[in-house]
Amino acid sequence: MIDIKGLKNHVYDVVGALYEVHKELGAGLNELCYQEGLQLQLEESNIQFEKELTFHPKYHDKLMKTSYRVDFLCKGDIILECKSVEELNNNHRAQLYNYMRLLKLPCGILVNFAPKNAVIERYFYDSQSRDILDVYGRRIHRYR
Repeated sequence: MIDIKGLKNHVYDVVGALYEVHKELGAGLNELCYQEGLQLQLEESNIQFEKELTFHPKYHDKLMKTSYRVDFLCKGDIILECKSVEELNNNHRAQLYNYMRLLKLPCGILVNFAPKNAVIERYFYDSQSRDILDVYGRRIHRYR
């Protein structure tokens, strides 16, 4: 079983950076603007990150030609997906969950900068049980 409390502490400063970006830029801008602001904030906060990390999934242990792009990979194990939409939906969440599973990374953050108050959702992937968990350790989704 994964350590939710430890992982929540691990993502704390990244979540803080998200709030700083929204506080500075406000609501209603496009996603690219927030991504650029976030890149600057992560640099100022000395949080290690890769922007637009591209990866190829595997099928039957064979690398596929298809590629996906993660908005940010922070601290080597936190997937961060940025949105600027009216409301987050299950398709946005499924995208994050699948990235976490395919990359076998324990932490995922989905942020929506568009509303007056930023919406930040944190999720955790337990690779042993193949469960996606919320911040309370409740199973949100299970992969077979």
